[in-house]
Formats: sequence, C-alpha cells, structure tokens
Amino acid sequence: MRGKIRIAFTDDEIRIIMRSLVELRNALIREGRYTDSVDEIMLKFMQAMLI
Repeated sequence: MRGKIRIAFTDDEIRIIMRSLVELRNALIREGRYTDSVDEIMLKFMQAMLI
C-alpha cells in the first residue's frame, strides 16, 4: 500500500513548475499533439497547492 507524500514548495518553485507545464503544453499544441495528460497534471498540481 502506498501512502501520500507531502512536499512543500516555495512560491518560486511553484512558478517554475507551472511555467514549465505551460511551455510543455504550448509545445504540444504547436506540434498538433494531445495535451490531455499535461492538462491533468496541471489541474492536480493546482488543486494540491490549494490544500
């Protein structure tokens, strides 16, 4: 059984992670590829930051 792991991010780290995900999503859009997986990760990350 796997437990949950909590990681504390600084504001700068959160900004870097989100910017990287947005850049990856934009690259996938330019290539005409699906962005579903990146969208899901972005949503989960944002929800986790609200907790």
